[in-house]
Formats: sequence, C-alpha cells, structure tokens
Amino acid sequence: MDQSQQQRTVTAPSSSSRSYQFHPARAKIIDLFNLYLGRGNRQKPDEPVRDPPNKSQKRVHAPSRDLPPGNEQFIVDFEQLQSQFNDPDQLRAITESVLVTMVLQCSNHAPRSEFLLFALRALFRVGYVNWDTFLPSLLSSVSAAEASLNQAGSSATSSQSLPHGIGSPGPSGNEQAPLAKDTAMRSSQRVRAAAINSLRTISCKIILIGVEFNLKPVTHAEIFQHMMSWLVNWDRRELGGAEKSLAEWLRSCLEVIWLLVDEGSKSRIPFYELLRSGLQFIENVPDDDEALFTLVMEIHRRRDAMAMHMLMLDQHLHCPTFGTHRISSQTPANVSVEAAVHLRYSPVTYPSVLGEPLCGEDLAMSIPQGSLDWERAVRCIRHAIRTTPSPDWWKRVLVVAPCYRPSAQAGPIPGAVFTSEMICEAIIDRIVELLKLTNSDANCWQEWLVFSDIFFFLIKSGCTDFVDFIDKLVLRLNGDDNHILRTNHVTWLLAQIIRVELVMTALNSDPKKVETTRKILSFHREDRTDPNNPQSVLLDFVSSCQNLRIWSLSATTRDYLNNDQLLKGKQIDEWWRSKGERMMDYMNLDDRSIGMFWVVSYTMAQPACETVINWLSSAGVAELPGLQPNERVMMMQEVTPLPMSLLSGFSMNLCLKLALQMEEALFVSQVVPSIAMVETYTRLLLISPHSMFRSHFSQLAQRNPSLLSKPGVTLLVLEILNYRLLPLYRYQGKSKTLMYDVTKIISALKAKRGDHRIFRLAENLCMNLILSLRDFFSVKREGKGPTEFTETLNRITIMTLAITIKTRGISDADHLVYLQTMLEQILATSQHTWSEKTLRHFPSILREALIGRVDKRGLSIQAWQQAETTVINQCTQLLSPSAEPAYVMTYLSHSFPQHRQYLCAGACMLMQGHPDNVNSANLARVLREVSPEEVTANIYTLVDVLLHKVHVDLQRGHNIKEILDKHDANLAFFFWTHEMLPLDIFLLALIDRDDDPHALIIAKIILERPELMQRINMYCANRGPPEHWLFTQVFKRNELQKALGNHLSWKDRYPTFFDDIAARLLPVIPLVVYRLIENNAMDTADKILTAYSHFLAYHPLRFTFVRDILAYFYGHLPGQLVVKILRVLGLSKIPFSESFPQYISNPSSPTCPPLDYFATLLLNLVNNVIPPLSSSSNCSSRSGSMADMLNSSARPLHGKTPGASQPGPANASEGQKAFYQIQDPGTYTQLVLETAVIEILSLPVSAAQIVSSLVQIIVNIQSTLIQSGNGFHGAANGVGQGSVLPTSPSGGSTDSMSASRSTCMNTASFVSRSGYTCQQLSCLLIQACGLLLAQLPPDFHTQLYVEASRVVRETWWLSDGKRSQGELDSAVGYALMDPTWAAQDNTSTAIGNIVALLHAFFSNLPQEWLDGTHLIIKNLRPVTSVAMLRVVFRIMGPLLPRLANTHALFNKTLALLLSTMVDVFGKNSQTQVPVEASQIADLIDFLHHVVHYEGQGGAVQSSSKPRPDVLALIGRAADSLRPDVQHLLSHLRTDPNTSIYAAALQNTAKTNTS
Repeated sequence: MDQSQQQRTVTAPSSSSRSYQFHPARAKIIDLFNLYLGRGNRQKPDEPVRDPPNKSQKRVHAPSRDLPPGNEQFIVDFEQLQSQFNDPDQLRAITESVLVTMVLQCSNHAPRSEFLLFALRALFRVGYVNWDTFLPSLLSSVSAAEASLNQAGSSATSSQSLPHGIGSPGPSGNEQAPLAKDTAMRSSQRVRAAAINSLRTISCKIILIGVEFNLKPVTHAEIFQHMMSWLVNWDRRELGGAEKSLAEWLRSCLEVIWLLVDEGSKSRIPFYELLRSGLQFIENVPDDDEALFTLVMEIHRRRDAMAMHMLMLDQHLHCPTFGTHRISSQTPANVSVEAAVHLRYSPVTYPSVLGEPLCGEDLAMSIPQGSLDWERAVRCIRHAIRTTPSPDWWKRVLVVAPCYRPSAQAGPIPGAVFTSEMICEAIIDRIVELLKLTNSDANCWQEWLVFSDIFFFLIKSGCTDFVDFIDKLVLRLNGDDNHILRTNHVTWLLAQIIRVELVMTALNSDPKKVETTRKILSFHREDRTDPNNPQSVLLDFVSSCQNLRIWSLSATTRDYLNNDQLLKGKQIDEWWRSKGERMMDYMNLDDRSIGMFWVVSYTMAQPACETVINWLSSAGVAELPGLQPNERVMMMQEVTPLPMSLLSGFSMNLCLKLALQMEEALFVSQVVPSIAMVETYTRLLLISPHSMFRSHFSQLAQRNPSLLSKPGVTLLVLEILNYRLLPLYRYQGKSKTLMYDVTKIISALKAKRGDHRIFRLAENLCMNLILSLRDFFSVKREGKGPTEFTETLNRITIMTLAITIKTRGISDADHLVYLQTMLEQILATSQHTWSEKTLRHFPSILREALIGRVDKRGLSIQAWQQAETTVINQCTQLLSPSAEPAYVMTYLSHSFPQHRQYLCAGACMLMQGHPDNVNSANLARVLREVSPEEVTANIYTLVDVLLHKVHVDLQRGHNIKEILDKHDANLAFFFWTHEMLPLDIFLLALIDRDDDPHALIIAKIILERPELMQRINMYCANRGPPEHWLFTQVFKRNELQKALGNHLSWKDRYPTFFDDIAARLLPVIPLVVYRLIENNAMDTADKILTAYSHFLAYHPLRFTFVRDILAYFYGHLPGQLVVKILRVLGLSKIPFSESFPQYISNPSSPTCPPLDYFATLLLNLVNNVIPPLSSSSNCSSRSGSMADMLNSSARPLHGKTPGASQPGPANASEGQKAFYQIQDPGTYTQLVLETAVIEILSLPVSAAQIVSSLVQIIVNIQSTLIQSGNGFHGAANGVGQGSVLPTSPSGGSTDSMSASRSTCMNTASFVSRSGYTCQQLSCLLIQACGLLLAQLPPDFHTQLYVEASRVVRETWWLSDGKRSQGELDSAVGYALMDPTWAAQDNTSTAIGNIVALLHAFFSNLPQEWLDGTHLIIKNLRPVTSVAMLRVVFRIMGPLLPRLANTHALFNKTLALLLSTMVDVFGKNSQTQVPVEASQIADLIDFLHHVVHYEGQGGAVQSSSKPRPDVLALIGRAADSLRPDVQHLLSHLRTDPNTSIYAAALQNTAKTNTS
C-alpha cells in the first residue's frame, strides 16, 4: 500500500467538517492549504490526493509541479482570505475543521506535517485556532480514523482468506498459500501501524504546542483520557506492538503525560489520575524504554504510599469474631433503609490495589488461593465452623458453588464473600482437627455433633461442590495427615448427609459417581474401642448403614460395596426384631440399646420415627375435663419427654421425619398434644439449630392456611415461641420477621371483642421479641405508615431503641436517617410523654427527639373530670351489688367508648377502699366482653386517675399510708381477688408514670404483695429447672384458671402448656428495675432483684439483661446493686475470671485490679474469641517470616485452654457447648466476650483507670512477653540508647519499650497458656483489646482517645526540632509499621501499638460511635511537624472509607484532617524544619482518592466524581494553606476554570438539565 492509499484509509471526516462542508469559505481555505502543502487543487475538497499509480510516473511528473510559496507568506494570504467573511467565529470553526482534515491526510508526510505545525502556531497567534475546541476535535477524529483503519484491516484479512476465483492464480504448493496469506497479513499490519504511528505522533506534537497555553480543565482531561487509552493499549497487534522497537508516538505520548501531571509549575492533571488509570497494570513493558518504565514505577510507588492511608495496621489480622452481632455493612449507594435490611453483609474486606475495601463476591474472586488474604478468609470460616454463628449469617455470606448455581442467575452476589473452595478447605480443616482431638483420647463427641449440624447445613445449601469436597478430603487424609483417620467419624459424618438431594445426585447420576462412591467407602475404619458405649456402637455399625444406603441408590456401584458390611446389616435387623420394636421404657435404656437405636435411625428411619411417636403417646388419651358433652375433646396423657442424650444421636434424616410427624400431631391432629410431645419437639429444634430450624408461621401457612384460624393452634404456636424458642429465633436472625407476624395477630385482635387470651399472649411475645432486638429494626415490614403496635408495645419499642443505641450504638449511618421516620411512626399512635428522669438516661439523639413532646396527662385528667359524672352514674347502675346481670348487655350496647375507658377508674371511685361495694361479676363480665384495646385503655386511665386521686387525697389532708392502703385494697380486688385485669400491662403503665412520686411506690407495693410472691413461687415449683431441656420427669399441666386467672381463661377450655400469669411478668421485672434506677431508688431496686432473682433465672435473655443494664447505667450504679444484678446470672455457669469476685466483693473500698487481671482477660479473648491463626499458612511476602508468624503451634481448641491457670471455673468451659446450653447470648464466643464486658462494667473503679491499664499493657506488650518468654531480650539495648530514633531494629525496640515504662505483669506462664509464640500473641492481644473496648459504652472510648493522644504526644522524637525531615520520615515509617512485622524484628514502638489498637477498635465500632474519634485529632492539635501530621493521617485515614455512606460524618472527619494540614502548611505556620510541599504528595493523593471513593459510595471507578460540597470544603481549607500546597489541591475545588473535577460536574449538570 503506497502513500496515497494510506491517505485514503486514514481520512475520516470529522463532525465539524460535516457541519461546514457547504460553506463557501471552506473550499477557499482548503485551496490555500493545498497550495502551501504542495498538493494539486483539482481534487475534491474532502478527498485525499490521488498519486500516480507507480513510482516511475511519479518521478516523471514531479518536476512539473510548482513549488509551494514560503511559510512566511501563509499568514498574509490567510488574512486576505479572512477579510472576505464577516463572521470570525464561523471562520475559526471552519479553519479548525479543515486543519483536522489536513492533519489526518498529511500526518505521514514529514514536510507537510511541519508546515501544519507552523500554520497552527501562526493561526493561533491571530486568533483563528482555539485550542480548547481544536484539540478535542482532533482527538475525536483521530479515534474515528483509527477505528476506520482497524475495520479496513479486518476486511482485508477476511478477503485474504476467501477461496480463489476461477482464473485466479493458485498457490504453487501446499505450503505457499498459508505463507502468502501470513506475509500479506503482516504487511497489512505494518502499514496500519505506520499510519497510526504517524497520526499519533503529529497529534502529540500538536498537543505539546497547545498545552503550553492556558487550556480549560475539560480539555486537559480529554487529552489525558486519550493519552491513557493509547498507553494502556500500546501493544495491540494492529499497532505493531509485537515488534521490539517502540513506535515513535509512544515516546511523544509519554512526554504529553509527564507535561500534564507535572506538579512543578502547572498542575494540569492531578497525578492521582495516573494512580486510578490502571496504567500500572500495563503488560509487556519493553526493557529498553526507560521513560515508560520510570512512569510505571513512579505510579506503583505513589499508589502504594497512598493505599497505605486507606488500610488499617495489621489489616490481615482484622477478622470478625462471632462474639458480637455487629458485622460491618457495606450498603451500596442509593439503597433505601428498608431495602438495605435484606442486603448481605460482608464479614471480611479485602483491600484492592488502591487500598479500597472490596466486598461481596468480587472480593472472593479477587483473592488468590494460597495468599495471606485467602488465609484470612479461611480463618473466618474456620472460626465460624468452630463457633457456629447463626444460619442467617451463613446465608448472607455464602456463594453457591458454580456447579449448583442456576444458569438464570447472572452476575456476582452482593455481600457473599466465601467461595466454595474456601468453604471446602475450612470444612476439611475442621474434620482433621476433630480427628486429631479424637485420637488424643479427648471426649469430643459434643464437638462432632455440633459440627455435623453445620456440616449438614453447608452441604444442603450447595455452598461447596460435594464431589470436589470428597476428592480433596481423600487427598488430605491420604497425604500429610494419612495417620489420623483411625475411627469411623468421617463415615458417620457422610452418613448424616447421604440423603441430601445434592449428595444423592452425585452418587446416582453424576458421571464420577463410581469414583466418588469408592472414595466415600475408603473412609471406613474398624471401630471397636468400647462395644457398650453408645457412640462406639454407632460408629461400629455406621459403615454398614452407609453401604446399605449406597446399595439402594445405584446398581452400578454395588460391586464396590463391602459384603461384610452388608451382611452386618442383618445384625441390625435382628436386634430390631428382638428388642427394638418392643422398647417402651426409653428412660432406662442401657448404653448398647441407645447405640443400636441410633444405628436404626440411619437404616430404618420411618420405623424409628413411629417408635418415638409411640413412646410419646404410650400413656394413652383422656377426655379434657370441664367440657359439655357436645364439646368432647381428647388430650394426650403425660409421659417423660425424650432426653437430650438420646435425641443427640438420632440421624438427621430421622430428626427431619420426626419434626414433620410431630407437627402433624401438634397442629393438625384433633387430639390435644401432651407437654412431653411439645417439649420433645422443641428439644429437637434446639439440638440441631442449623439443620432443623423452620419459621413456624410461614411453614404452617404453607402447609394449610386454615390452621392458624384455629384458636388452639395459634395458642400452642405462641406458647412454643414465647416460652421455648425465643432465643432460637434471635439466634437465627428471625426475631424481626416473627415480630411482624405476631403484630398481624395483634392488629387483627386488638379491636375484636372477647379474644383476650390469644391477644395478651401475642402481646407478651411481641414484648419479648422487641426487647430481644439488639440491632436496628423497622417497626413495620413495609416500612410506611403508623405502627400496628399497641400503646404498650410502642412504649417498649422506644425503651428498646434507647437501650440499643446507648449500649451498642447504631451500626449503619442509614439507620440514623430512618430513625426519625421510625419515631414518627411510633408517636403517631402514642400519647405518652417520658419523664425527665427517664429522658436523662436516654441517648442524646432520642432525648432530643422526645423532649419536646407535650405532656397530655393534664388533658387526660381534664377529660376524666368532664366525664366523671356520667361514668359514676353508669358505674352505679352497672356495679351496685343489686345490679341485674342483664344490664351488662345494655351497658355494652348503649355506652360510648370514651366513657367505657373509665370503667375501672369509676369502679375504684365507688369502692372507697371497700371492694365489696362493687358488683364484681358484672364488672368482670364487661371487661371480658369488650375488646382487648378497651381493656388496655382502661388500665392507662385507671393509672392516671388513681395517681390523681392520691394527690387530691393528700391535698385534703389524708395520711399517705392510709391513702396507699386504700388503693392497695382496690387493686387487690382487680388483680388477686377476681383477676380481672392483666397485671403485666398495669405494672408497665404504672412505672411509665414515674414523673409522679407515688407511681413507683405503688408498683413496689404490688410487687411485694404475698399473693404475687405466692404465684411466683408456685410457677417456679411447677415449671421445673430453668434449663427445661434437662428436665427428665413428667411435666405437670397447670389448670387453665389457676395458670391464667379468670379474665384470660373465661370461656376458653384449651389447656395451657407453659403459659402462666407469673411468666407474663418476665419481660416486666427488668423494666421495673430500669425505672427504679432512673429514679435513684437504688434500695428498692436492690430489694426487687433480691426477691425476684430466682424468678429471673427463667428469663430467656437474662444474660443480655445483665450486660445491657450495666452498660446503660454505667457510672450510676452503686457497687452493692451491681453485685445483686450479677447474681441474676447464676455465677457458676458463667466463665468469669478466677479473681473477678474478689474485686467486686467489697464495693466500699474499691481497688483497681493489677495488670495481670486485665492481661488474663485479654488472653481469654485471644483463646476463645479471636479467630485463631492457621497452621496451614505457607505464603509470605517477606521470605517466609510471615508464614512463621501465622504458624499456630499448640493453640488450644475451643473452650479448652491448657494449664491449671485457665481463667474461670472448671465447669464454665468443658468442651464445646451446644446452642441449647448457651441460648443467651447464643454462641460460646459471645458468652466469653460479653462476660469480659460484664466484668469490666462491674469493676468498682473508673473507666479512666481501666483504659489506662489496658493501654499500658498494649503499649509495652512485645517487650513484656519477650522478657517473660525468652529472657530479657534486647536488655543491652534497652539502656543507654534512648536517644536513638526508631529507624533501626535496635532503635525501634527501645523507643518506647525502655525499662522506665515497663509493666508490672507476672508473665512467667502467660505465653505458654496461649499456645502462641511471643510475637503472635502480642499482635493478637492488640486485636483482642480493640475488640473488647469496642463493646464498652462511649465513656471508655473517650478515655481511650485521651490515652492514645497522650502516648503519641509523649513520643519525644516527634517534637524534636533538631532532627532532619529525612530522619523523622524514616522514624515515622518504622513507628507505624504493622505490629505483626515489627514484633518479628523487635522493632515495635508505642505509637505502632497504639495505632494498631485504635484500628482494631475502629474496625469493630458501629458507625454512630465513630463520631467520637475526632477527639483524637482535637487532643493532638496543634500539629507542629510533618511527622505528627503523618501520624494523624495514619490514625484517621482508614476511617474515611468506612464513612463513605455517612456524608455528614465523612465531611466532619475530612475537615478535621485538613485542619491539621493547615497547622503545618498554613500561610502563617512556622515549622522548625522547612518542608517542601512535595514531601506530602502521598497525603495529597490520598485526599484525591478518598473524596472519589466517597463520591462513588464505594470502589473508585473511571466515572467516579467527588461531591460538590466536598470540593467546597477542601477549597475553603486550601485558602488557608501555603500557595505551593494550594497548588497541589487546585483540582479539589469548585472552580470549573481550574479544576477538572468541578468542570466535569458542571458538564454533567448541563447534560442533565438539557
């Protein structure tokens, strides 16, 4: 292809040329250019010159052409042409259009290109080239021309491959055709590359001319975008990139880039744009191109420096614990709160190359297998498998294995972060771990049971490929761990899941079914350790069970089965026929019979299921007493429920069958079930919470929608939920869903007359559910409109919000936005006003929202006074002793609701202390016949009128004791004598009037009544132990009337199971204690706790109650009351520290525990709460040292800390606990962590002393542990080198670890108790301390910020004015090294440790509480050196990505960081050592990056833009900075004439407007 053909190829008319192609000036300008370019004039204006067909003709014709005039004449000729047209702007546009065309046509002709460059300069001088319009037009046309070239090349290639036509010359041989084709393609590529090279070269030369002038930011941005596009794709084949020598344009392009990002004179483009461009990932960087290599290396250097400010110290150790519900959320931008509730959460984050926290499945796919981040993710899963968080957590984070994922599902799953490979690896690790534990002769059957439950759940969920799992398990057990499979536990584990659909498919129809089956069978081992132990019997026969199941699945795999095992199945049949079918006394089975029945559950699940049902119904049925002949109802007689020890060994298949069969008996059968049946059913759900859980309302509705319309079914479901499964629903994360379901029942019944029993039970359940919620929730499922709660539930919701916000914070900023809407929904139907004493303890955000409400109690009393005459007249007729019973219906049909709400108040007025004056039968009947809503209204008005009457009587001179005695007698009439009103609602209404001085006195009198105490004691005696699953006797069913009283039982005949008036007080007593403490009635609170401590043992969430009340009133509780609160727990069952009781036993003379106590507390968290470091890590970025760091030695297993000095009583940590043993708080890690929180909150010393002790441990942790573990390491350096900067290992280790700051800890056995090395333990203790502090109330956070600021300020070298900037920078670098790395080299520093502590603390803190972190900056200001500035940015920088979805807090934090920059680089700042602005280039890059991250609401993309108000904020701060620093921030401003970002925002706004 010669030059003319090349010209025709590259010619592509631009949009501007099309606009002006018919203008008369265009032809004349083209002629002028052709004249000076030495081209003929007779061609069409937009056509390239057509050169002669061959070179000989070209040589002949060349001398006949006229030489073009000299360049100096061009501008004169152009000005003459210009005078012929009146519109200069139009002429300029046409000129630019023609110039673009000429550049495209003449780019590969050197003399003509030189003339065009000359013409551009000349035309710009006379105003006929505007660079801001010309350069974008040129670049756009070049892009179009390149696209045209590539398209032409593709066409040429495809034409080369067409078959030869008739008469065409064919190939001379078999090899010639491909060779010719290849030669032609290479030739075509070279020609295209030459064309693009020349185009880009001249374009860059033109840009270099234009950039020297003041272009608009938009133009700079467009130039940069094109240059980056060219660079990133420089080695594409069509550009000739495969050749060794670089194209000329590439060097010119690099020159343009350097000129644009030059920060010296003009910052046309921020260097940050290179960092986010992706250029650093360019491949095939040629070895001989120093310029490109230098640019890429500089990008890497600055990117790494910038990314550091996004990452927390010891980022690789930040792994969530399941000791807390709080999991950091990453809510996408523009998602409503209601929608965000259903989003998945990310338990771990993974930093991208720019330091951004990636989340979701993108994260999982980004982590390379075998890397440290992969190890951290697997650490998280291992920790989860050991500590069994709820299935709700698993469902949020699991990725369905690709082989099971529906083809319809496209794209990643937001929030799901664990791939099937990670899950598979962690499951196998846990199996190996349990096998090793089993081989050590430890009794770990409980651990295997817990694991089998979660293993079943994970396999059934399809989150790991079963066939792949079996393959890898075989490799692992045949590889390094080939000696550990000595028992049949793996076979038993696989037998549990063999009926799962995915497993059956793998064994029946998968192409690898034969191979998979053979591998499964290979796990069999003979197990005859103890023939009479139930577990041994099961393990001995489980291979036979497995063989029998595989036999029934597929004929193709039968050849591989073990005949001996198949024959062994006959022994099972023989045992079943001889003993099994006739077994009735299951409470007295011997161990072998238990084991054999477990075996039968694997081979004959249906007969075993029928046997269990027969056991439970073996006592027969009897007629329900007290019914009419036509209402005959049969009821199962009571037997003993199945014990947990027997249920635990049932196969999962049997458990599922049993659950379905029992639900049929409980909810569908016409026979009333026995308590034993209900209890066994609930035990079945509690023993396998992952595999067995079902949401009852939705499941029953799916089975038969009419079931819940039966009162008996609804009552039974509500009782099961309220008294047995409340903690299970909380553990599953289903409390909110259940609350919405129960609210529907309440809403339907509250205005319906007569249905008091179901309504009050549902309301009590809803109370418990609301009080159990410890994270933010919407009061309505659909999120809009007033609540459907009752007045009582509205008030309890406000109290729950107060407790949650104050003790746990609001985890997500979006919830803060929704809080106001939620309050409006609640208060729309509530008239209540909270007392000043209650509001005083509310969190500020709630207090400010509620403090302005008008107290309407005065209006309520006025309404009573207006209606009093009418009400008393009606009550006189209705309630006189001689009143006719028939008048009840007259009253109900003729009275008004506004009068009926005062019925009970009117009755009190008539009593005058003599209840006999009132017709109790009529009053009781009316209260039964009206709706529950009206009864509630009566209770609230009764309280108001009663308290008003007390004041009136006092004003009349009556004695207070007489007044209270009279009202006590009146209330006894309602609650004890005739049981007309629900006591729980009355008590709540009474304590909510604590602004009246007599309300709490009356509440105390009621709670101390002998009748109530008798009911409480009777309930405790009949109920059995609080741990109902341990009860092994026959349950006693209480009579309906005795259990619920007259009002609730009334016409109802359906018996109770667990319900009781006393049990309804369980959620009330804690609220009474709260109200008493708010009113400083500490003695009364003490008495109530003493009287009711045995009763509160039945509270389903008493552990949470104790933890929350200590946190809610921290700093206000006397030591003696704290001890009484702790006694609610049952101290022997809680893993308190061994020495804890001695520090709280004498509150009158408090002493701060020694550092040993706090260190032991942290060690307990390391061993039981912090995810353990893995023993399988074999990757390292520092020559294996990190692998050594992560190598866990004999780290104790869950709940098993070796050594006699393990803190806590022996019975507190006996192996892994099942869920039913720790239903509150739910997991063992939560129990240990929350126990540590309770200990801290209970200590009779100030938060400042506690935090100071913890910080002292952390600051000196490495040197302390090394001295204890390996002698006094570094002792020689520890004295005499105090002046050395931490720029070397020796200097670093002595900076803050000198003897003058050493801790007084007895650490002789500290390291050995942990199972870690000194270096590992020091870093994990920092993590544990941060986690612990994040659980404590904000009082502790304030003290932490004060202590952290003090440690930083006291670092002498930060304020040493004699040190050079280079020394200080090096010192900061060493001081802020990850403690993980620093601990290895003994270079740990006080600052490094304190910053790592703060970062561990931040990562566990809810977003709302992050507001307090600003105190650190305020305490460190004024910042006087760059070193201190770097420390401040290192502390606070990683917070900004977390605040991306909370705009106000992000701006506040950013403003404070900018203020510290002004301290150092302000116009009036005087630093001791002069500092160039370039020294903080990384901080400038970080500011650019973080505002883009916040503007995007997540990972920065090419389209990300900062928010306008953020640019305005930075602009205001920049006005106070030195000019050289202002210059570096010039693009982070709102002026579109200087900022590429402001210009982009302006263009976007214009586009949206148009």
